[in-house]
Amino acid sequence: MTRAVKAFMDKTDKLKVLFGPANRGDTAAPVVHQHDDYEHASEDDLAGFEVETDSHGHHYAVRKTDLWKEEV
Repeated sequence: MTRAVKAFMDKTDKLKVLFGPANRGDTAAPVVHQHDDYEHASEDDLAGFEVETDSHGHHYAVRKTDLWKEEV
């Protein structure tokens, strides 16, 4: 083991005392994702946009209220 690796391992051992051991949990268990109020607000805001693609393949967002302006 090199001196740098040993120094790193010594630091992580000290941090383990402060933060506790690394706990990975069950890696085979599915991830439970719970939506909070901020995420619901973001989804509501994004629902007002439509994704458009130009002739070069670039994607951009257009407000759904502005779509009729493009057609004119």
